[in-house]
Amino acid sequence: MHMSVVLTCGTVARLYTNVVTKVRNNAISRIYFFVGDGCLSKKKRAIFAYIVYKKFVLKKKRRYWVHPYIDDRLARGGFITLFSSLRENPDKFINYFRMSVQSFDELADKITDMIKSQDTCMRLCIPPLEMIAVTLRYLGSGCDQVDLHLSYKIGHTTIGKILRKVCNAIWECLRAETFPDFTQERWKDIARGFQKYTHFPNCLGAIDGKHVRIRKPKNSGSLFYNYKNFFSIVLLAIVDANYKFIYIDVGAFGKESDSTIFENSPFNMKLQNNQLNIPASQPLPGTENPKMPFTFIGDEAFSLSPKIMRPYSGKVLSDKKRIFNYRLSHARRYVESAFGILSNKWKIFHKPINANLDLCILLVKTCCVLHNFVRSRDGFNIQETMSVEGFIEIERDTSEPTPRATNQSINARNNLADYFVSDIGSVPWQTNYM
Repeated sequence: MHMSVVLTCGTVARLYTNVVTKVRNNAISRIYFFVGDGCLSKKKRAIFAYIVYKKFVLKKKRRYWVHPYIDDRLARGGFITLFSSLRENPDKFINYFRMSVQSFDELADKITDMIKSQDTCMRLCIPPLEMIAVTLRYLGSGCDQVDLHLSYKIGHTTIGKILRKVCNAIWECLRAETFPDFTQERWKDIARGFQKYTHFPNCLGAIDGKHVRIRKPKNSGSLFYNYKNFFSIVLLAIVDANYKFIYIDVGAFGKESDSTIFENSPFNMKLQNNQLNIPASQPLPGTENPKMPFTFIGDEAFSLSPKIMRPYSGKVLSDKKRIFNYRLSHARRYVESAFGILSNKWKIFHKPINANLDLCILLVKTCCVLHNFVRSRDGFNIQETMSVEGFIEIERDTSEPTPRATNQSINARNNLADYFVSDIGSVPWQTNYM
């Protein structure tokens, strides 16, 4: 064995008897010690050699090859005892795995080849169905990995490997389906959805961000420490009128604002460089002029621009501006509802995620693609949209001045406000909450 160790302290533990003999008998042939500018004496070398040998060479013997508690997994583990019974009770299955039997089977068909392992002569691997069940239970129940270890009788270390492996497979398999490329026809379809359900024309999506609570990442200082006095990463999302995510950005520092995150996102870079196939301006429904741009909608944290529509600011506003703000708020509510569906479906968001930072980001991304996957197949319960449990609003930073809006942006918002109070663009309910 060859080993080099550099020590910075000059003090040594007491001399043990027969140290030199033990070191020689265990064949540590080359160990060099340097302290300051000089070398240690032979006696001190022997002591340090023995210490290094104890620390790096001797291995702690395992008490068990397989712990007795998990040795009977194939007979009494959670998957064996529950899965078949749950499949026979669809409502219970949905409550446990947060999706229908049909959706579970489809998901399994998509990712089984990506996660399956080869059995060996030493032990059997965990079957793909059981790995998927463990992962969905973790995401859907909000339990910790120890709970899964105890209920499924799978080693704690193995649980962590399963979560990472399955979530990677889900993300890689579903992201192209749930976040397809942006085309002009897709944008127009999204705009038609907002017009149909919210009566807000030329809208391409509602933007918002939420804090996701996490354990403090190592060596991160205060980067992830937010104004609510806990550690978090930010989930920034754009949502369509079907409560589906069309874009997500996960992992920004908890202390950052959602407008800053959006401005620095790859999506915004492409948006500003006209690389997202946004359709050309078109007249509002029922009109011929003027042609209005397609825009995203956000709250007062965002800057007014030709591509981002935000509310009028101020407390004393005209009726026209108040109606505009209400109509915009009504449309923007879809992103709030999407967060509500997400957090109520996947209860991992109800408490701080106890995992490394990279796994936290992967878990959040996985929940978002599963949200779209399940939404397309199983729908949702309207009650799930009523609250956003587990997420925290991002602080609105009013200390920094808002960039001055262009005349083009101001005119576009004013034209839309005029449209909302016209005979063509008004709706009966728009004055209910003024």
